[in-house]
Amino acid sequence: MTTRNAAVAEWQAYLTNRNRRHRDGRFLIQGRDAIAAALHHGWPVQTLVYRLGAPALPGWARDLLEAGAVPAVGLVPELMVELAENYGATPELVAVAAMRSVRADEFRPLSARSPVILVVERPESPLRLGGLIHTAHAFGAGAVGVCGPGADEYDPQCVRASAGSLFALPVFRMPGPAAVRTLRDRHARPGADIRIVGVTPEDTQPGDTRPVDELDFTGGTIVVLGEADLGAAWRAECDELVRLPAAGTLAAPCTASVVLYEISRQRLALRRG
Repeated sequence: MTTRNAAVAEWQAYLTNRNRRHRDGRFLIQGRDAIAAALHHGWPVQTLVYRLGAPALPGWARDLLEAGAVPAVGLVPELMVELAENYGATPELVAVAAMRSVRADEFRPLSARSPVILVVERPESPLRLGGLIHTAHAFGAGAVGVCGPGADEYDPQCVRASAGSLFALPVFRMPGPAAVRTLRDRHARPGADIRIVGVTPEDTQPGDTRPVDELDFTGGTIVVLGEADLGAAWRAECDELVRLPAAGTLAAPCTASVVLYEISRQRLALRRG
């Protein structure tokens, strides 16, 4: 394709227009690893858009195109640059994919007795949300819930920052604290209770939080964290509140890493001992 048409304009809108993405139910996937992860996990990739002309496409891109599993469209570099996440660069390959509608009430954890779910309250940045999804996947969480009107998980920056993890585990939207309690009650079983654990930056009232390494995380756990301290509505829904041993406030992905590592450490110790 050598001239801009409606399809190119449509794809370009998915870079920055959240309403357009969700109206059409499509989004863009940028980069080798993210595209490979989407295909590996059976994501509904609809079109591969590739750069025409010199220099030749790298081997990984040629292999995907030659496999013929997904319809492909070639664009001249002048048009391909319009689909770049960072304007000015010319991507070699971009995938157009359909969104998967994941609902919290449809989620079925792989570990029925002790699932781990990360819930993020009002994520401000798509890069941070992508980092949180990647962290949750890396530490074996079963799903990520996103509460409130924060960053979009289908924003190109989030998709790239997730490093393919967006395609590997369920990510669903939730309206607020009551929905998290409903999720917890739905998956609680006799002898396999699930606790909602909120993460706060400090002990706002004496004795209302515990250090994260003093809590038993070997049972089912829903970890709730936000970009800032959790409000009263969230605290009321939490079964436990924990704080981290940090001298300052940590960014949400760092906080998630500490808590999810502690959960992983305790469960590994339990299996070994």
